[in-house]
Amino acid sequence: MSQKIGFIGGGQMAEALIKGIIASGLYKEENILVAEPNSFRRDHLESNYAVKAYYSNLPIFENCKNIILAVKPQTMKTLLEECRERVQIQHILISIAAGLPISFYIDTLGKPETKVVRVMPNTPALVLEGASALSRNRNVSDSELHEAEEIFMAVGEVVILDETHLDAVTGLSGSGPAYVFSFVEALIDAGVKSGLTRAVSEKLALQTVSGSVKLLRESGEHPAALRGMVTSPGGTAITALHVLEKVGFHGIIMDIVESAVNRSKQLGEAQ
Repeated sequence: MSQKIGFIGGGQMAEALIKGIIASGLYKEENILVAEPNSFRRDHLESNYAVKAYYSNLPIFENCKNIILAVKPQTMKTLLEECRERVQIQHILISIAAGLPISFYIDTLGKPETKVVRVMPNTPALVLEGASALSRNRNVSDSELHEAEEIFMAVGEVVILDETHLDAVTGLSGSGPAYVFSFVEALIDAGVKSGLTRAVSEKLALQTVSGSVKLLRESGEHPAALRGMVTSPGGTAITALHVLEKVGFHGIIMDIVESAVNRSKQLGEAQ
C-alpha cells in the first residue's frame, strides 16, 4: 500500500507486526511510522527495519489513517486522554490491548463517531505464525475492516468475530501459547527423567509437537482419528493415554481455558 500505517508503541508485538507487514509487502518500510518513547527501541526499529520512529505520536495522527495502538492496557486510558484532540473521523484505531472493550475507547475519547477495531493476537505472531481475532464497531466499513485484516494476516491466521466472542478467543488462542509451552516443557522434562539428555529430549519433543500439528493441518482428520492411528492394542500409547484420562486431561484443559475466559471478562468489566 502507498498509504502510511502508524504504531503507537514499539514493543515486541508491534515489532512482530512490522516484520510481517514488511515481509508481505503490504507496506513499504518508509510508510511505516512508530511512536515510541524509549530511545533504545526507536533505534532498534529504525536500524533493523528502516521504519520511521518518533518520540511523539503527533506524526502518527498527522500522516496515518490506520493507527495500531500497541501499548499495555493499563496505560491505554492515559494515551487516549492525551490524544483525544488528535483523533479525527478518518482515523481507524486498531487496538491489540487485551481485555479492553470497544466501548472503552469510545467512552474515554468521548467521540462516538470514532472507528475502532479490536484485535486479540497472540505471541506466535513474533515468528509470523500468530492467531488473531478481529472485531469492529459500526463506524468501520467492510473495506476498512479488510485493511485491518490484511495487516494481521501478514503474521498468521485471522478470524472476524463479533466482540462478544473475544473473551473466549483470549482464553483459547490469546493465552493458549502458555498452555502449549507448559506442555512442551513437561514433555522435555519427562524425556530427561527417562534417561535422555536435555538436548535430545528437547529436539524430539519440539519436532513431535510441530510434526503433529502439521499432520493435523494437512490430513484434515479429526484429532481423535489421528490419535487412534498411534494407539495400537495393548501398546505404549494407549497405556499412557489411560493415565491422562484418569487424571481428567480433557477436563483440565477445558477448565484452564474457561478460567482464562472468565478472567478476561473480569478485566473488561473493571474498566
